[in-house]
Amino acid sequence: MPVRHARKTCVKRGPTAARQPLDLAERLTAARVRLPEALPPGSPLQARYLAAIEAVLARPDAPVAADPASLALLAEARQVARTPVTVLLTGPSGTGKEVLARYIHAESRRAAAPFLALNCAALPEAMTETLLFGHEKGAFTGADGAAPGLFRAASGGTLFLDEVGELAPGLQAKLLRAIEAREVLPLGATRPVPVDVRLVAATNRDLAAEAESGRFRPDLFWRLAVFPLATLPLARRPADILPLAAALLIRAARTGGQPLAWPTDAALERLATHDWPGNVRELDNCLQRAAILAAGTPITPGHLRFEAALPPQGLAGIMKSRENEAIRSALALTGGRRALAARHLGISERTLRYKLAELAGRPRTPTAASRAHALEGDRLQ
Repeated sequence: MPVRHARKTCVKRGPTAARQPLDLAERLTAARVRLPEALPPGSPLQARYLAAIEAVLARPDAPVAADPASLALLAEARQVARTPVTVLLTGPSGTGKEVLARYIHAESRRAAAPFLALNCAALPEAMTETLLFGHEKGAFTGADGAAPGLFRAASGGTLFLDEVGELAPGLQAKLLRAIEAREVLPLGATRPVPVDVRLVAATNRDLAAEAESGRFRPDLFWRLAVFPLATLPLARRPADILPLAAALLIRAARTGGQPLAWPTDAALERLATHDWPGNVRELDNCLQRAAILAAGTPITPGHLRFEAALPPQGLAGIMKSRENEAIRSALALTGGRRALAARHLGISERTLRYKLAELAGRPRTPTAASRAHALEGDRLQ
């Protein structure tokens, strides 16, 4: 039976059972979120989801991470944050590169200074130049006053350049100069101005290949890639899915002024096993739609509407799709612990690693040992 009117029901169940839901309601209220009138029945999966909710409420400004791969990435980011070096974030769109950039800033000695961000693909070249480097009064028609530009406005702090691979060649040269000389020349100025800013750049392109082909300056690439960090597709960090869902639903409830939408077990399992080709952005869109459709009731699989995707072709494609779904389901059910997931699937951990690499679009050449293992029947049923 669903739990209704959580506060009143709690009091009747005795102090131990009452304390946790009441505390949750209070924490949600403090976060400007209302507890729903009805919650799905308790279960081990619901307990895991409740723990994710509580973790998000305990650290609302921290990046959401539960998967071992994400935790390792945050550990590296925390290490480099304590240094002044330039960081290059790579990875597919929607995988949290700006979240990681803000985390680096927050963990650095510059945390009290500004964090400013610019999407290099969003504006024309001339406007991007003035936004980055500033301009003097009268530098161009309509320049009625001087503007410092983001390099100077972020002084002492961090400047995040998203989609840096989209910069025009002329701006690439000026950015290189700013990094090397630690100074900028505002438009219309005759003397450069010193700057003190930590640079974090991000791209979803393969900048090394772009530099090799001549589409991106190799010297700028090497200046940016002092410490590269790669964000992973959501499908490769399945233990993050439910914690991210908790964080996104809390945010949706806060901004929409509605009670917190809460998924049923079946909905949580469906979320955990979906491919998420659009990564966290797709997850966010899906949950916002589901909360609207649920209209105050628990979210069920029927409320989850995923982005359209091309269906697998032929029997081989169908079998591969089912294999991938089985892998994701096993990882979700074991909290991302690969050894346990491999045991659940009846395969070796080595075979699981190979299949995960293949799933992520990084097929590995199997060793002689892994080929022999596969021939012995170590494959998904």
